[in-house]
Amino acid sequence: MKRPSIYVKMKVLGAIEVAEGRTRHERIHHVASMTFLDEEGTPYRFTWRTIQTWYYRYKNHGVTGMDASPRSDKGQTRKVTPEEVLEAINAALPHFRNSVPNKTALYRFCIEKGLLHANQIARNTFSRFINEYELLKDDASENKRRLAFSMQYANQLWQADTMFGPFVGGRQAKLIAFIDDASRVLCHGEFFFDENADSMIHALRAAFYKRGLPEQLLVDNGSIYCCQEITLICARVGCILRHTAVRDAAAKGKIERFFRRVRDQFLVRALDLSSLDALNKQFTHWVEHEYNATEHSTLGMKPIDRFGMDLSRIRFLSPSEDTDELFYAEATRTVKKDNTFSFQGKRYETPIDLRGKKIDLRYERHRTGAVIVYDKGRRIGRARLLDAVANGLARRTEQA
Repeated sequence: MKRPSIYVKMKVLGAIEVAEGRTRHERIHHVASMTFLDEEGTPYRFTWRTIQTWYYRYKNHGVTGMDASPRSDKGQTRKVTPEEVLEAINAALPHFRNSVPNKTALYRFCIEKGLLHANQIARNTFSRFINEYELLKDDASENKRRLAFSMQYANQLWQADTMFGPFVGGRQAKLIAFIDDASRVLCHGEFFFDENADSMIHALRAAFYKRGLPEQLLVDNGSIYCCQEITLICARVGCILRHTAVRDAAAKGKIERFFRRVRDQFLVRALDLSSLDALNKQFTHWVEHEYNATEHSTLGMKPIDRFGMDLSRIRFLSPSEDTDELFYAEATRTVKKDNTFSFQGKRYETPIDLRGKKIDLRYERHRTGAVIVYDKGRRIGRARLLDAVANGLARRTEQA
């Protein structure tokens, strides 16, 4: 017999209110002896235990709790995928002398280093994944087995990397790019002369404002992708920063394929290489009007259209002064007894009384601007440059 519909279940619950009996328990037993018809006239009878279960589900969760249809993800891994386990293993293997380490030691290393979390995957599940998908199998042509994978939704995972580009004014430009795994949309790409933390922060900031916040960011072990600034920014916005194994470019296959497309379709053109700005304008036009707007052979649709299907679940940053502080550098200071602290050769006053406390400061790198005070993760406000003369005048006024 087919499952009863919500319509039938609500008829059963409605009958409890008018059934004979002094207590609810008696009324439920009485309803269990009744026959109910669904929309098609099919008769149903239910045990008192089933009716009681429905009653408490409705009481605690409403109508939505009455739907006992199978989970849409039944049979699938709900917390961690085999691909994510493989990425964690690839990142951990270079730290072991043996080519095939003990599974327990490998699991403990992944948990200790934050590659996986204990609440995501248990030790036995980790071992089962390795055996079932042969994640540690030594192949003759490659040291580790590859699994083709793709995220289910846009912004679940971004891949980022750097590509050496053309020479502009005698200097070689480098392209820093971010691509979304599920939709293949290029979130942002920009050429820089210097491959350093400042360039990375500038590109990451533009990508976050343009395409929203990714849940995970997969990068290699280059210095700009391992710097403290990037780690702090990802932690502030709730993005998991993940690193591939050393010399394992194939782990970021989608961004590597995009770079090949840049070389084959963009760099072969007669480009204006008079300045970096001119090169970036041409690159942005090519990305938005050709790459993102052209049907992708794997997706069967335009990357920008595939990205738009998941707009409702994407977290976007609202442009504001406070939001910009997510990308500031950070320093720690201890407030003195006169409620001041020293920073970059200057003395500042805190917005409120924080004497004796250790505070965090956020500031723009390489710029003389606002210094923002945070106390245990809570934004206090802008610090003020100390004006001892003004403070002295204010004190005499108060005493008068």
